[in-house]
Amino acid sequence: MQLGVRAHDFGKLPVEELAHRIAAHGLTCVQLAVVKALAGIDTDAGRLSPGLACHVREAFAHHGIQIAVLGCYVNLADPDAATLRVQLGRFKEHLRLARDFGCSVVGTETGSLNSDFSWHPDNHGEAAFTTVLANVRELVREAEKFGVCVGVEGVERYVIDSPRRLRRLVDEVGSPNLQLILDPVNLLNARNHLDQAAILEEAFALLGERIAILHAKDFVVEAGQFRPVPAGQGQLNYGLFLRRAKEHKPWISTLLEDTNPATIGESVRFMREAFARA
Repeated sequence: MQLGVRAHDFGKLPVEELAHRIAAHGLTCVQLAVVKALAGIDTDAGRLSPGLACHVREAFAHHGIQIAVLGCYVNLADPDAATLRVQLGRFKEHLRLARDFGCSVVGTETGSLNSDFSWHPDNHGEAAFTTVLANVRELVREAEKFGVCVGVEGVERYVIDSPRRLRRLVDEVGSPNLQLILDPVNLLNARNHLDQAAILEEAFALLGERIAILHAKDFVVEAGQFRPVPAGQGQLNYGLFLRRAKEHKPWISTLLEDTNPATIGESVRFMREAFARA
């Protein structure tokens, strides 16, 4: 396991300071959402360049950190056609520059039929799947040109919400340039969390070959409300999760979420101890 973090969980900082702070915790990789993480750099669409990407890559590499994935979260089900085109264009820009950043995966969730990403009752229907499928295919065609991958992350409230729906997306796109980001907590909710072992087993059984990145956080259910928390502070079956990770994806980049500089030390200790026991 290569252990890392979402870079913006340390705040929006100049790249050298950001890399230094992350490396101080012994982390070796990051998920980098440039618009959220990098201060003093104009990252609007069209402003990125190979030179800027190289500068950022070298700043992290100086501290022993690899950029494992570029985060470029877009709403692939957005009903506003004009807004959707802008989002797809921004994602394609990240795909073109991914290798200059030193990584091969650009990641996104699939989004909602509401433009603001809020839950929509038709997200799990066939029409929503067809819309997302068409947009993922478009992005994967772009990724193929540059030898990089689109990384799709399933989330229970969005259009692609389950291991089976992810498997169907993979099969229908039919390209190795579609890879997956697995966050087990994002597949759970207040209704299904007691079935987490079966959901985890299904995810690795159906998707193991395509999982490129893991996300690591935890969850609690309080008064019927499902809430994410830092790794090790909740109810996720980390023993099972990390055993399957070892079996299916040795040395995979595993990125901590829902943490911050005040809690990161505890999360890192928990993950290392849990991985050693798994």
